[in-house]
Amino acid sequence: MKFQRGRECGLQESSKQNYLHGAAMMTAGVVVIKILGAIYKIPLGNILGDEGYGYFSVAYNIYYVFLNMATAGMPVALSRMISEADTLGRPVQARKIFRVAWLTFAIFGLLLGLVMFLFPTELAGMLNNVRAAQSIWALSPALVLVYLTSTYRGYAQGMSNMKPTTISQILEVVGKVAVGLVLAWSFTRAGKSLPVASAGAIFGVTAGGAFALIYIAIYKHRHYPDKPVADPDVPESAGRILGTLLRISIPIALGSSVLSIINLIDTKLIMYRLQTALGYSETYANVLYGVYGKVQTLYNLPAAFVTPMTISIVPAIAAMVVQKKYDQGHAVAESALRISAAVAMPMGIGLAVLSDPIVNVLYPRSNAAGPTLLFLLGIASVFVCISLITTAVLQATGHELCPVWSMLAGGVAKVAVNWFLIAVPEVNITGAPIGTLACYVVICIVNYIFLCRTLHERLHIGRCLARPLLSTLTMAVVAWGVYTGLAAVMGGDLSWKRTALAMLVSMACAVVTYLIAVVKTRAITLADLQLIPKGEKLAKVLHIR
Repeated sequence: MKFQRGRECGLQESSKQNYLHGAAMMTAGVVVIKILGAIYKIPLGNILGDEGYGYFSVAYNIYYVFLNMATAGMPVALSRMISEADTLGRPVQARKIFRVAWLTFAIFGLLLGLVMFLFPTELAGMLNNVRAAQSIWALSPALVLVYLTSTYRGYAQGMSNMKPTTISQILEVVGKVAVGLVLAWSFTRAGKSLPVASAGAIFGVTAGGAFALIYIAIYKHRHYPDKPVADPDVPESAGRILGTLLRISIPIALGSSVLSIINLIDTKLIMYRLQTALGYSETYANVLYGVYGKVQTLYNLPAAFVTPMTISIVPAIAAMVVQKKYDQGHAVAESALRISAAVAMPMGIGLAVLSDPIVNVLYPRSNAAGPTLLFLLGIASVFVCISLITTAVLQATGHELCPVWSMLAGGVAKVAVNWFLIAVPEVNITGAPIGTLACYVVICIVNYIFLCRTLHERLHIGRCLARPLLSTLTMAVVAWGVYTGLAAVMGGDLSWKRTALAMLVSMACAVVTYLIAVVKTRAITLADLQLIPKGEKLAKVLHIR
């Protein structure tokens, strides 16, 4: 599909508003999810310590490979197919698509869950961290639950309804906190070993998956029942639907799984190089990897706020493609990129600039490498967000294979950088985030090349990014200046309370500065805000005309 030049009447607000309304709802949910996630992972990191969190991270990276297959390819393909069927007025087709997808997901989830359940020691051994086996075993039931939940989420997203996805994600995190955190604390207090405590913590993921599935299954039954229709359409055969589902989902799943597989290889590579090239013990290597896992919790924050955009953009643009409204699709893509940049840049650069106080406040007993790791990962997170949006555009416009190649190129860059840098004693674990940064820079470059070649009308990426970048750099200077100034006034050697105070004051100044800069540079326009729920009120508050 190619976007056509020229806009007869400009962008139709209703189409774009539906997309942004869904994204806004999910973003609001993300705020809640991230608060709950912080309640889970930050105290968890302090309960388990660097070593225990290392076991947790290793197990989760294995789980994440299988998770990506459930949360990337199939739901996107399902939402796209449901959106197309709904747009064409084919409710019976939509229902059959869901039933075929549900059965397919159930089989995949059961098979992969059995692999983790039956072979936890073997999987842990492959990553040079045998003591993570109990955590892997505790995660195995979660796969079946999350695969089925993804089916319901894909259906709702295809119907342009982001509410059940958002609420189910919140319930998922609630389960993690209510079960995982309690078990980790209880096991630690009872004197259980760190591998056992880590397994208890990660079992919260399984509990959260159960909560999410129960809710979203009930929601689907109540709001989208299989009622008789007055003029039923003739659905395609199950085999044809499955073929289409796999044709769309496999490239997307491959694209997403490439990076998760690379991350899995990366986990083994980090542990291997730290132990063999530098001579570190398995325990100390795991401690360093645990620190890396802790700061990754913070590094994932910007992407979490941008992901709702990517989830909403696929069915929105897919519907426009069916209706041959290519110009509107182009406008939605640029809007998503512009808004995502305005969100991701200040968050990522903010994490980098204030990495030292953030790590020292949140993980006061962690290894000294933490601030440097977060600094590099904060910068990398900006490129992660840009790659997410450009990947979603390629997938939504029918070029599902393009992101596979870009992510493969990025993965190769990551492995190569890690292999050489981690072996340097002065660099060691710091080589891991440098590899991550290199990975996503490569992905962004390759995605942009594909976009230029596949879309008739180019996305004006430079125009979308320049003003948010200028606003972000202004914010960064103020944040660093305020923090260093306060540190100097307080005597330089800051206690935990003084560090926290200086950090919070600098963050507040950074937020105010960024909002002023956004208004002055017109990084976000009135037209953008009018398409967001309550956007006009926000425009008045910010004095955007």
